[in-house]
Amino acid sequence: MTETTASSSGRVRTRFAPSPTGFIHLGNIRSALYPWAFARATGGDFILRIEDTDLERSTQAAVDVIIEGMKWLGLDHDEGPFYQMQRMDRYKAVLADLQAAGHVYPCYMSVAELDALREKQMAAKEKPRYDGTWRPEDGKTLPPVPAGVLPVLRFKNPQGGVVAWDDKVKGRIEIRNDELDDLVIARPDGTPTYNFCVVVDDIDMAITHVIRGDDHVNNTPRQINIFRALGKEPPVYAHLPTVLNEQGEKMSKRNGAKPVTQYRDEGYLPDAMVNYLARLGWSHGDDEIFSRAQFLEWFNLDHLGRSAAQFDEAKLRWVNAQHLKAMSDDALAALVAPQLQQRGVPEQVLADGRLVRICALFKDRCDTTVALAQWAQVFYGDVTPVEAERAQHVTEAIAPALDALADALSACEWDKASISAAFKQVLASQGLKMPQLAMPARVLTVGTAHTPSVDAVLELVGREKVVARLRNR
Repeated sequence: MTETTASSSGRVRTRFAPSPTGFIHLGNIRSALYPWAFARATGGDFILRIEDTDLERSTQAAVDVIIEGMKWLGLDHDEGPFYQMQRMDRYKAVLADLQAAGHVYPCYMSVAELDALREKQMAAKEKPRYDGTWRPEDGKTLPPVPAGVLPVLRFKNPQGGVVAWDDKVKGRIEIRNDELDDLVIARPDGTPTYNFCVVVDDIDMAITHVIRGDDHVNNTPRQINIFRALGKEPPVYAHLPTVLNEQGEKMSKRNGAKPVTQYRDEGYLPDAMVNYLARLGWSHGDDEIFSRAQFLEWFNLDHLGRSAAQFDEAKLRWVNAQHLKAMSDDALAALVAPQLQQRGVPEQVLADGRLVRICALFKDRCDTTVALAQWAQVFYGDVTPVEAERAQHVTEAIAPALDALADALSACEWDKASISAAFKQVLASQGLKMPQLAMPARVLTVGTAHTPSVDAVLELVGREKVVARLRNR
Protein backbone atom coordinates (compact mmCIF):
# COMPACT_ATOMS: atom_id res chain seq x y z
CA MET A 1 0.00 0.00 0.00
CA THR A 2 1.35 3.44 -0.89
CA GLU A 3 0.16 6.96 -0.35
CA THR A 4 -1.35 7.06 -3.84
CA THR A 5 -4.04 4.58 -2.79
CA ALA A 6 -5.53 7.09 -0.35
CA SER A 7 -9.14 7.88 -1.23
CA SER A 8 -10.74 11.31 -1.02
CA SER A 9 -14.27 10.07 -1.77
CA GLY A 10 -15.68 11.21 1.56
CA ARG A 11 -16.35 7.59 2.56
CA VAL A 12 -15.83 6.91 6.28
CA ARG A 13 -12.73 4.78 6.95
CA THR A 14 -11.90 3.74 10.51
CA ARG A 15 -9.29 1.44 11.99
CA PHE A 16 -8.44 -0.68 14.99
CA ALA A 17 -4.70 -0.75 15.59
CA PRO A 18 -3.84 -2.94 18.59
CA SER A 19 -0.35 -3.73 19.78
CA PRO A 20 0.09 -7.52 20.25
CA THR A 21 2.08 -7.21 23.47
CA GLY A 22 -0.54 -8.84 25.71
CA PHE A 23 -3.82 -10.72 25.31
CA ILE A 24 -6.59 -8.39 24.22
CA HIS A 25 -9.19 -7.77 26.97
CA LEU A 26 -12.61 -6.09 27.08
CA GLY A 27 -11.15 -2.61 27.56
CA ASN A 28 -9.10 -3.06 24.37
CA ILE A 29 -11.87 -4.63 22.32
CA ARG A 30 -14.23 -1.74 23.09
CA SER A 31 -11.72 0.38 21.14
CA ALA A 32 -12.43 -1.94 18.19
CA LEU A 33 -16.21 -1.98 18.66
CA TYR A 34 -16.85 1.74 18.19
CA PRO A 35 -14.78 2.25 15.00
CA TRP A 36 -16.30 -0.95 13.59
CA ALA A 37 -19.81 0.24 14.48
CA PHE A 38 -19.20 3.72 13.02
CA ALA A 39 -17.95 2.22 9.75
CA ARG A 40 -20.92 -0.15 9.56
CA ALA A 41 -23.45 2.54 10.54
CA THR A 42 -22.20 4.89 7.81
CA GLY A 43 -21.54 2.34 5.06
CA GLY A 44 -17.80 2.87 5.42
CA ASP A 45 -14.72 0.65 5.76
CA PHE A 46 -13.10 -0.82 8.86
CA ILE A 47 -9.38 -1.63 8.73
CA LEU A 48 -7.40 -3.91 11.07
CA ARG A 49 -3.79 -2.93 11.62
CA ILE A 50 -1.39 -4.78 13.93
CA GLU A 51 1.17 -2.40 15.46
CA ASP A 52 3.90 -4.95 16.07
CA THR A 53 7.03 -2.76 16.15
CA ASP A 54 7.75 -3.66 19.79
CA LEU A 55 9.71 -6.75 18.79
CA GLU A 56 10.63 -7.75 22.34
CA ARG A 57 7.03 -7.86 23.62
CA SER A 58 4.95 -8.67 20.52
CA THR A 59 3.86 -12.31 20.17
CA GLN A 60 2.02 -14.34 17.55
CA ALA A 61 -0.18 -15.76 20.33
CA ALA A 62 -1.39 -12.23 21.14
CA VAL A 63 -2.09 -11.59 17.42
CA ASP A 64 -4.12 -14.83 17.30
CA VAL A 65 -6.27 -13.74 20.29
CA ILE A 66 -6.93 -10.36 18.60
CA ILE A 67 -8.09 -12.01 15.37
CA GLU A 68 -9.98 -14.83 17.13
CA GLY A 69 -11.69 -12.45 19.56
CA MET A 70 -12.81 -10.08 16.80
CA LYS A 71 -14.06 -12.98 14.69
CA TRP A 72 -16.07 -14.37 17.63
CA LEU A 73 -17.64 -10.96 18.30
CA GLY A 74 -18.45 -10.50 14.61
CA LEU A 75 -16.27 -7.38 14.28
CA ASP A 76 -15.38 -8.14 10.68
CA HIS A 77 -12.74 -6.00 8.96
CA ASP A 78 -12.84 -4.93 5.32
CA GLU A 79 -9.07 -4.62 4.89
CA GLY A 80 -6.08 -6.11 6.67
CA PRO A 81 -4.71 -7.24 8.93
CA PHE A 82 -1.77 -5.01 7.99
CA TYR A 83 1.43 -5.48 9.99
CA GLN A 84 3.70 -2.49 10.64
CA MET A 85 6.86 -4.63 10.55
CA GLN A 86 6.03 -5.47 6.93
CA ARG A 87 5.85 -1.76 6.03
CA MET A 88 9.31 -0.64 7.15
CA ASP A 89 10.48 0.20 3.62
CA ARG A 90 7.50 2.53 3.19
CA TYR A 91 8.19 4.31 6.49
CA LYS A 92 11.86 4.80 5.62
CA ALA A 93 10.96 6.25 2.22
CA VAL A 94 8.60 8.81 3.82
CA LEU A 95 11.25 9.56 6.46
CA ALA A 96 13.78 10.33 3.70
CA ASP A 97 11.25 12.69 2.07
CA LEU A 98 10.68 14.50 5.38
CA GLN A 99 14.41 14.80 5.96
CA ALA A 100 14.95 16.18 2.45
CA ALA A 101 12.23 18.76 3.10
CA GLY A 102 14.01 19.91 6.28
CA HIS A 103 11.42 18.56 8.77
CA VAL A 104 13.81 16.00 10.30
CA TYR A 105 17.35 16.33 11.63
CA PRO A 106 19.99 14.02 13.17
CA CYS A 107 20.54 14.34 16.92
CA TYR A 108 23.75 12.98 18.49
CA MET A 109 22.84 13.57 22.15
CA SER A 110 23.62 10.37 24.05
CA VAL A 111 21.22 8.71 26.48
CA ALA A 112 23.51 9.71 29.36
CA GLU A 113 23.50 13.36 28.22
CA LEU A 114 19.72 13.29 27.85
CA ASP A 115 19.29 11.80 31.35
CA ALA A 116 21.58 14.46 32.83
CA LEU A 117 19.61 17.20 31.05
CA ARG A 118 16.32 15.87 32.43
CA GLU A 119 17.67 15.63 35.97
CA LYS A 120 18.88 19.23 35.77
CA GLN A 121 15.48 20.39 34.46
CA MET A 122 13.56 18.52 37.17
CA ALA A 123 15.87 19.95 39.87
CA ALA A 124 14.97 23.41 38.54
CA LYS A 125 11.26 22.41 38.67
CA GLU A 126 11.04 22.54 34.86
CA LYS A 127 9.25 20.07 32.59
CA PRO A 128 11.85 17.48 31.42
CA ARG A 129 12.27 17.78 27.63
CA TYR A 130 14.85 17.75 24.86
CA ASP A 131 16.42 21.22 24.59
CA GLY A 132 17.03 21.38 20.84
CA THR A 133 20.83 21.17 21.06
CA TRP A 134 21.10 19.58 17.60
CA ARG A 135 18.15 21.39 15.99
CA PRO A 136 19.48 23.35 12.99
CA GLU A 137 18.45 27.03 12.92
CA ASP A 138 19.58 29.95 10.76
CA GLY A 139 22.76 31.41 12.22
CA LYS A 140 23.15 28.61 14.79
CA THR A 141 26.41 26.67 15.07
CA LEU A 142 25.84 23.00 15.91
CA PRO A 143 28.26 21.07 18.15
CA PRO A 144 30.92 18.96 16.42
CA VAL A 145 29.57 15.52 15.42
CA PRO A 146 31.00 12.95 17.85
CA ALA A 147 32.95 10.12 16.23
CA GLY A 148 31.36 6.69 16.01
CA VAL A 149 27.92 7.78 17.28
CA LEU A 150 24.81 6.82 15.31
CA PRO A 151 22.23 9.62 15.61
CA VAL A 152 18.51 9.41 16.25
CA LEU A 153 16.32 11.40 13.88
CA ARG A 154 14.12 14.08 15.44
CA PHE A 155 11.07 15.79 13.99
CA LYS A 156 11.29 19.60 13.91
CA ASN A 157 8.15 20.43 15.78
CA PRO A 158 6.70 23.84 14.82
CA GLN A 159 7.61 26.64 17.26
CA GLY A 160 4.99 29.07 18.52
CA GLY A 161 1.24 28.86 18.04
CA VAL A 162 -1.03 25.99 19.03
CA VAL A 163 -2.03 22.61 17.68
CA ALA A 164 -5.77 22.12 18.15
CA TRP A 165 -8.54 19.70 17.25
CA ASP A 166 -12.24 19.25 17.96
CA ASP A 167 -12.37 15.88 19.67
CA LYS A 168 -15.68 14.03 19.18
CA VAL A 169 -15.63 12.96 22.84
CA LYS A 170 -13.61 15.57 24.72
CA GLY A 171 -14.50 18.69 22.72
CA ARG A 172 -11.98 21.35 21.72
CA ILE A 173 -8.38 20.56 22.75
CA GLU A 174 -5.55 23.03 22.25
CA ILE A 175 -1.85 22.41 23.06
CA ARG A 176 0.84 25.07 22.71
CA ASN A 177 3.60 23.94 20.37
CA ASP A 178 6.12 25.22 22.92
CA GLU A 179 4.89 22.42 25.23
CA LEU A 180 6.10 19.81 22.71
CA ASP A 181 9.78 19.02 22.21
CA ASP A 182 11.28 17.57 19.03
CA LEU A 183 10.11 13.97 18.91
CA VAL A 184 12.47 11.10 18.07
CA ILE A 185 10.98 9.57 14.92
CA ALA A 186 13.78 7.14 14.05
CA ARG A 187 16.11 5.19 16.33
CA PRO A 188 19.90 4.99 15.77
CA ASP A 189 19.44 1.82 13.68
CA GLY A 190 17.04 3.72 11.39
CA THR A 191 13.87 2.02 12.71
CA PRO A 192 10.98 4.52 12.71
CA THR A 193 9.10 5.10 15.99
CA TYR A 194 5.43 4.62 16.83
CA ASN A 195 4.06 8.15 16.36
CA PHE A 196 5.61 8.45 12.91
CA CYS A 197 4.49 4.99 11.69
CA VAL A 198 0.91 5.68 12.83
CA VAL A 199 0.71 8.87 10.75
CA VAL A 200 2.09 7.19 7.61
CA ASP A 201 -0.38 4.31 8.08
CA ASP A 202 -3.34 6.62 8.61
CA ILE A 203 -2.42 8.56 5.46
CA ASP A 204 -1.82 5.48 3.31
CA MET A 205 -5.00 3.79 4.54
CA ALA A 206 -7.02 6.99 4.03
CA ILE A 207 -8.32 6.88 7.61
CA THR A 208 -11.01 9.54 8.13
CA HIS A 209 -11.84 8.93 11.81
CA VAL A 210 -9.48 7.76 14.56
CA ILE A 211 -11.52 6.38 17.47
CA ARG A 212 -9.18 5.20 20.21
CA GLY A 213 -8.48 5.23 23.95
CA ASP A 214 -7.75 8.51 25.70
CA ASP A 215 -4.28 7.25 26.66
CA HIS A 216 -3.42 8.46 23.12
CA VAL A 217 -4.47 12.09 23.70
CA ASN A 218 -0.86 13.11 24.40
CA ASN A 219 0.26 11.56 21.08
CA THR A 220 -2.35 13.42 19.05
CA PRO A 221 -0.75 16.91 18.84
CA ARG A 222 2.55 15.36 17.77
CA GLN A 223 0.80 13.25 15.15
CA ILE A 224 -1.18 16.24 13.83
CA ASN A 225 2.06 18.18 13.33
CA ILE A 226 3.59 15.25 11.42
CA PHE A 227 0.45 15.03 9.22
CA ARG A 228 0.81 18.72 8.36
CA ALA A 229 4.55 18.39 7.68
CA LEU A 230 3.57 15.70 5.14
CA GLY A 231 1.05 18.08 3.57
CA LYS A 232 -2.00 16.18 4.83
CA GLU A 233 -4.94 17.14 7.01
CA PRO A 234 -5.37 14.91 10.08
CA PRO A 235 -8.45 12.70 10.53
CA VAL A 236 -11.28 13.37 12.97
CA TYR A 237 -10.33 12.20 16.47
CA ALA A 238 -12.52 10.67 19.18
CA HIS A 239 -10.67 9.70 22.37
CA LEU A 240 -12.62 7.20 24.46
CA PRO A 241 -12.52 7.30 28.27
CA THR A 242 -10.78 4.45 30.06
CA VAL A 243 -12.59 1.24 31.02
CA LEU A 244 -12.08 0.54 34.73
CA ASN A 245 -12.18 -2.88 36.36
CA GLU A 246 -14.51 -3.71 39.25
CA GLN A 247 -11.98 -2.29 41.73
CA GLY A 248 -11.94 1.07 39.91
CA GLU A 249 -8.46 0.56 38.43
CA LYS A 250 -7.64 0.83 34.72
CA MET A 251 -8.54 -2.49 33.11
CA SER A 252 -5.35 -4.35 32.25
CA LYS A 253 -3.92 -7.83 32.20
CA ARG A 254 -1.81 -6.88 35.22
CA ASN A 255 -5.01 -5.98 37.08
CA GLY A 256 -6.65 -9.34 36.34
CA ALA A 257 -8.42 -8.63 33.02
CA LYS A 258 -9.27 -11.80 31.08
CA PRO A 259 -8.53 -12.36 27.39
CA VAL A 260 -11.66 -11.70 25.30
CA THR A 261 -11.71 -15.32 24.11
CA GLN A 262 -12.15 -16.51 27.71
CA TYR A 263 -15.66 -15.01 27.72
CA ARG A 264 -16.47 -17.13 24.69
CA ASP A 265 -15.22 -20.22 26.56
CA GLU A 266 -17.30 -19.24 29.63
CA GLY A 267 -20.51 -19.33 27.57
CA TYR A 268 -21.19 -15.68 26.76
CA LEU A 269 -22.98 -14.82 23.52
CA PRO A 270 -21.25 -12.50 21.03
CA ASP A 271 -24.35 -10.32 20.59
CA ALA A 272 -24.67 -9.96 24.38
CA MET A 273 -21.00 -8.96 24.62
CA VAL A 274 -21.49 -6.36 21.86
CA ASN A 275 -24.60 -5.06 23.69
CA TYR A 276 -22.74 -4.83 27.03
CA LEU A 277 -19.56 -3.30 25.59
CA ALA A 278 -21.56 -0.76 23.59
CA ARG A 279 -23.01 0.58 26.86
CA LEU A 280 -19.51 0.98 28.37
CA GLY A 281 -19.15 4.50 27.04
CA TRP A 282 -22.13 5.06 24.71
CA SER A 283 -25.86 5.15 25.29
CA HIS A 284 -29.16 5.41 23.45
CA GLY A 285 -31.60 6.86 25.97
CA ASP A 286 -32.35 4.31 28.67
CA ASP A 287 -32.11 1.28 26.36
CA GLU A 288 -30.23 -1.51 28.14
CA ILE A 289 -30.91 -4.52 25.93
CA PHE A 290 -30.70 -4.22 22.15
CA SER A 291 -29.75 -6.28 19.14
CA ARG A 292 -26.67 -5.76 17.00
CA ALA A 293 -28.88 -4.37 14.22
CA GLN A 294 -30.45 -1.82 16.59
CA PHE A 295 -27.01 -0.80 17.86
CA LEU A 296 -25.78 -0.11 14.32
CA GLU A 297 -28.97 1.76 13.47
CA TRP A 298 -28.57 4.02 16.52
CA PHE A 299 -24.78 4.41 16.74
CA ASN A 300 -23.05 7.73 16.14
CA LEU A 301 -20.13 9.59 17.69
CA ASP A 302 -22.34 12.23 19.31
CA HIS A 303 -23.46 10.02 22.21
CA LEU A 304 -20.07 8.77 23.36
CA GLY A 305 -19.66 9.32 27.09
CA ARG A 306 -16.94 11.53 28.56
CA SER A 307 -16.40 9.74 31.86
CA ALA A 308 -14.68 6.43 32.56
CA ALA A 309 -16.94 3.36 32.45
CA GLN A 310 -16.67 0.60 35.05
CA PHE A 311 -16.88 -3.06 34.14
CA ASP A 312 -19.42 -5.05 36.15
CA GLU A 313 -19.44 -8.82 35.62
CA ALA A 314 -22.84 -9.25 37.32
CA LYS A 315 -24.34 -6.77 34.84
CA LEU A 316 -22.66 -8.58 31.95
CA ARG A 317 -24.17 -11.89 33.13
CA TRP A 318 -27.59 -10.24 33.34
CA VAL A 319 -27.29 -8.85 29.81
CA ASN A 320 -26.15 -12.28 28.60
CA ALA A 321 -29.14 -13.94 30.31
CA GLN A 322 -31.55 -11.57 28.50
CA HIS A 323 -30.00 -12.39 25.11
CA LEU A 324 -29.99 -16.09 25.94
CA LYS A 325 -33.73 -16.03 26.76
CA ALA A 326 -34.47 -14.18 23.52
CA MET A 327 -32.54 -16.65 21.33
CA SER A 328 -34.37 -19.32 19.37
CA ASP A 329 -34.20 -22.78 20.93
CA ASP A 330 -32.64 -24.19 17.75
CA ALA A 331 -29.85 -21.59 17.78
CA LEU A 332 -29.15 -22.27 21.46
CA ALA A 333 -29.06 -26.03 20.91
CA ALA A 334 -26.48 -25.48 18.13
CA LEU A 335 -24.23 -23.67 20.66
CA VAL A 336 -24.76 -26.19 23.48
CA ALA A 337 -24.24 -29.34 21.37
CA PRO A 338 -20.45 -28.86 20.86
CA GLN A 339 -20.05 -28.21 24.60
CA LEU A 340 -21.82 -31.48 25.39
CA GLN A 341 -19.56 -33.31 22.94
CA GLN A 342 -16.54 -31.83 24.75
CA ARG A 343 -18.06 -33.22 27.97
CA GLY A 344 -18.14 -36.69 26.42
CA VAL A 345 -21.69 -36.94 25.04
CA PRO A 346 -21.42 -38.68 21.63
CA GLU A 347 -22.77 -36.82 18.60
CA GLN A 348 -25.14 -39.67 17.70
CA VAL A 349 -26.72 -39.51 21.18
CA LEU A 350 -27.41 -35.81 20.65
CA ALA A 351 -29.20 -36.61 17.39
CA ASP A 352 -32.30 -37.84 19.28
CA GLY A 353 -33.96 -34.40 19.03
CA ARG A 354 -34.27 -33.69 22.77
CA LEU A 355 -31.66 -30.94 23.03
CA VAL A 356 -33.81 -28.19 21.48
CA ARG A 357 -36.59 -28.96 23.99
CA ILE A 358 -34.11 -29.12 26.90
CA CYS A 359 -32.80 -25.65 25.92
CA ALA A 360 -36.36 -24.34 25.74
CA LEU A 361 -37.11 -25.69 29.22
CA PHE A 362 -33.96 -24.43 30.98
CA LYS A 363 -32.89 -21.23 29.19
CA ASP A 364 -34.92 -18.98 31.51
CA ARG A 365 -32.85 -20.09 34.51
CA CYS A 366 -29.39 -19.87 32.86
CA ASP A 367 -27.11 -16.89 32.27
CA THR A 368 -24.50 -18.59 30.05
CA THR A 369 -24.47 -21.43 27.53
CA VAL A 370 -22.05 -23.25 29.86
CA ALA A 371 -24.74 -23.23 32.60
CA LEU A 372 -27.24 -24.48 30.03
CA ALA A 373 -24.86 -27.26 28.96
CA GLN A 374 -24.48 -28.30 32.63
CA TRP A 375 -28.25 -28.73 32.88
CA ALA A 376 -28.44 -30.49 29.53
CA GLN A 377 -25.71 -32.97 30.47
CA VAL A 378 -28.01 -34.35 33.18
CA PHE A 379 -30.27 -35.74 30.43
CA TYR A 380 -27.49 -37.61 28.61
CA GLY A 381 -25.39 -39.25 31.32
CA ASP A 382 -25.40 -40.65 34.82
CA VAL A 383 -26.67 -38.53 37.70
CA THR A 384 -25.22 -38.18 41.18
CA PRO A 385 -27.78 -36.50 43.47
CA VAL A 386 -26.62 -33.62 45.66
CA GLU A 387 -26.04 -35.45 48.97
CA ALA A 388 -27.64 -32.82 51.20
CA GLU A 389 -30.74 -32.78 49.02
CA ARG A 390 -30.94 -36.57 48.97
CA ALA A 391 -30.75 -36.65 52.79
CA GLN A 392 -33.44 -33.98 53.05
CA HIS A 393 -35.95 -35.31 50.51
CA VAL A 394 -35.33 -39.04 49.88
CA THR A 395 -36.46 -40.35 53.31
CA GLU A 396 -37.73 -43.71 54.54
CA ALA A 397 -41.18 -42.17 54.92
CA ILE A 398 -41.43 -41.33 51.21
CA ALA A 399 -40.09 -44.71 49.95
CA PRO A 400 -43.56 -46.34 49.42
CA ALA A 401 -44.76 -43.35 47.40
CA LEU A 402 -41.61 -43.45 45.21
CA ASP A 403 -42.21 -47.18 44.52
CA ALA A 404 -45.85 -46.44 43.66
CA LEU A 405 -44.72 -43.60 41.34
CA ALA A 406 -42.23 -45.90 39.58
CA ASP A 407 -45.06 -48.43 39.02
CA ALA A 408 -47.43 -45.75 37.68
CA LEU A 409 -44.79 -44.30 35.35
CA SER A 410 -43.91 -47.76 34.03
CA ALA A 411 -47.46 -48.20 32.79
CA CYS A 412 -48.60 -44.75 31.58
CA GLU A 413 -48.25 -43.07 28.20
CA TRP A 414 -44.98 -41.13 28.01
CA ASP A 415 -46.03 -37.51 27.62
CA LYS A 416 -46.36 -34.55 30.00
CA ALA A 417 -50.10 -34.93 30.55
CA SER A 418 -49.86 -38.64 31.36
CA ILE A 419 -46.86 -38.15 33.69
CA SER A 420 -48.78 -35.39 35.48
CA ALA A 421 -51.80 -37.70 35.83
CA ALA A 422 -49.58 -40.48 37.27
CA PHE A 423 -48.28 -38.06 39.92
CA LYS A 424 -51.82 -37.01 40.86
CA GLN A 425 -52.91 -40.63 41.15
CA VAL A 426 -50.01 -41.46 43.54
CA LEU A 427 -50.53 -38.28 45.57
CA ALA A 428 -54.20 -39.16 46.05
CA SER A 429 -53.51 -42.77 47.02
CA GLN A 430 -50.67 -41.86 49.41
CA GLY A 431 -52.30 -38.73 50.90
CA LEU A 432 -49.39 -36.46 49.95
CA LYS A 433 -48.95 -32.92 48.61
CA MET A 434 -47.08 -32.35 45.32
CA PRO A 435 -43.76 -31.05 46.79
CA GLN A 436 -43.49 -34.11 49.08
CA LEU A 437 -43.29 -36.38 46.01
CA ALA A 438 -41.93 -34.08 43.30
CA MET A 439 -38.85 -33.02 45.28
CA PRO A 440 -37.47 -36.54 45.90
CA ALA A 441 -38.42 -37.55 42.34
CA ARG A 442 -36.36 -34.67 40.97
CA VAL A 443 -33.39 -35.40 43.27
CA LEU A 444 -33.28 -39.05 42.14
CA THR A 445 -33.86 -38.46 38.44
CA VAL A 446 -31.85 -35.28 37.72
CA GLY A 447 -29.77 -34.82 40.88
CA THR A 448 -31.38 -31.73 42.40
CA ALA A 449 -34.73 -30.72 43.88
CA HIS A 450 -34.94 -27.41 41.98
CA THR A 451 -35.94 -27.75 38.35
CA PRO A 452 -38.71 -26.57 36.04
CA SER A 453 -42.02 -28.45 35.94
CA VAL A 454 -41.40 -32.04 37.03
CA ASP A 455 -43.58 -33.63 34.33
CA ALA A 456 -41.68 -31.73 31.56
CA VAL A 457 -38.32 -32.71 33.08
CA LEU A 458 -39.17 -36.41 33.48
CA GLU A 459 -40.56 -36.64 29.95
CA LEU A 460 -37.18 -35.45 28.60
CA VAL A 461 -35.16 -37.79 30.85
CA GLY A 462 -37.04 -40.78 29.38
CA ARG A 463 -39.13 -43.56 30.93
CA GLU A 464 -36.36 -46.15 31.28
CA LYS A 465 -33.96 -43.87 33.17
CA VAL A 466 -36.70 -42.33 35.33
CA VAL A 467 -38.10 -45.66 36.51
CA ALA A 468 -34.62 -47.12 37.13
CA ARG A 469 -33.52 -44.06 39.14
CA LEU A 470 -36.69 -44.04 41.24
CA ARG A 471 -36.21 -47.74 42.12
CA ASN A 472 -32.39 -47.79 42.59
CA ARG A 473 -32.15 -45.28 45.37
